[in-house]
Formats: sequence, C-alpha cells, structure tokens
Amino acid sequence: MWLFLAFVAVPLIEITLFIQVGGAIGLGWTLAIVVLTAIIGTSLMRAQGALAMSQIRSSLSEVRDPTEPLVHGAMILFAGALLLTPGFFTDAVGFALLVPGIRSAAFEAIRKNVKLQGNVHMSGTAGPQHRREPHRPMEGDVIDGEYHELSEEERESRGPSKWTKH
Repeated sequence: MWLFLAFVAVPLIEITLFIQVGGAIGLGWTLAIVVLTAIIGTSLMRAQGALAMSQIRSSLSEVRDPTEPLVHGAMILFAGALLLTPGFFTDAVGFALLVPGIRSAAFEAIRKNVKLQGNVHMSGTAGPQHRREPHRPMEGDVIDGEYHELSEEERESRGPSKWTKH
C-alpha cells in the first residue's frame, strides 16, 4: 500500500513543483536547474560511493560487521537514482541521502525496526562466535584413507598431479 501511495504522490508533488517553479522563474531556468542538479548529484554520488566501497572493504578485511557500510552504500545508490530522476522533490530527497548524518539517522531508524534471528548483530563488531578458525590436525589426529602406489609408467602417463607444485 505504501509503495502505491509513493508512486501516486511523488509524481503529483513533482508536477506541482514544476508548475510553481516554472511559473516563477521560467521554463529555461527550471530545466537548467534540473539538469544541473543531476550533474552535481552524480559527481557527489560517485565520490560518496567510492568512500562507502572503501568502508565496506575495510570492515570485511578487519572482520567487522559490514551492515552499516552496506546500508550506507545502498542509500547512496538510491540517492543517485533519485538525483537522476527529473524533479525538485526527488532531488531534495536524493541530496539529503548524500549527507552522512542523515544516512546515519536513517540507519538507526531502520535498525530499530528490523528484527534479526540467530547470532547476527547489526551493531558493533563481529564477536568470536562469528569467527571460525580452520581445523588444524593436532598430534594424535588420525586421518583414514586408501592409496595405491603407481608404477613409473603410470606416473609418466598421468603427468603432474596438480595438487603439489613440481
């Protein structure tokens, strides 16, 4: 229902704003503002997106929870789509989403309304329960297996095993 209302309300708001602004400053200036905001918004989105990608990489390499940088990246992408959509209302919302403080506030609101199950946490760093050390054989571990020895002719016909470097 909310999506339907958004698809009806946003175009009506944009049409109203186009008529009001166009009547006040003229058609040429109105179109120039729409194109200029798209250009400025695209360059801002590119810079903010690059920063968000570096934060995502950093959180993944440091084994931290990447949820917040991922959500910020998604909001930046959504802001870019809004800024490329012609209109004053969509530009205002798009520019607002490019402000880190507004994105953080939106993330906090989203976090309060999202319920997660299991051992996943949306805040802080990943705890020890999320890290898995690879199993290393210890003294006394028994590895069961079968083998058969290859003759010299069989080894030459098969070539290197590709499991080890020769």
